[in-house]
Amino acid sequence: MIKGLFETHLFVENLENSITFYKNILGLKQCYFEVERQTAFFWIGKPKEAMLGLWEKPKAEIDKRHFAFRCDKDFILNKSVDFLKKHNLNPYNFLNDGTERPMVFAWVPAIAIYFNDPDGHYLEFISILDGNGRPELGIISYEEWIKSETKI
Repeated sequence: MIKGLFETHLFVENLENSITFYKNILGLKQCYFEVERQTAFFWIGKPKEAMLGLWEKPKAEIDKRHFAFRCDKDFILNKSVDFLKKHNLNPYNFLNDGTERPMVFAWVPAIAIYFNDPDGHYLEFISILDGNGRPELGIISYEEWIKSETKI
């Protein structure tokens, strides 16, 4: 029945700033804009594959949301932190080790790095890793994940 997630929507305080962020920084293709409702839509990946909708609302009506962009493992592992810093975005993880490096959610397994959009929504770059999930490992570094895979 359900085959995937097609769209998600966010409320944003300044639609123009958010369009600039999602279009010019994250590289999403804008596919629709409506002045009357103050909304913009973007394709995520190939056109008509997945969509993000942005709706301008007063700050008091904006709850922080989270969603993840599927990316290539190489990008996350080797380029994501530099990409985010280049655009004055602060990458973060849940490793509690004082670093900004990507982390592995071992239960999936997936490698990921977090950052925030201009309204403080929690965004994530994520890539599913080969292998079986290992929930007992929790959230670990990629190096720890590789070591755990060689012990199996």
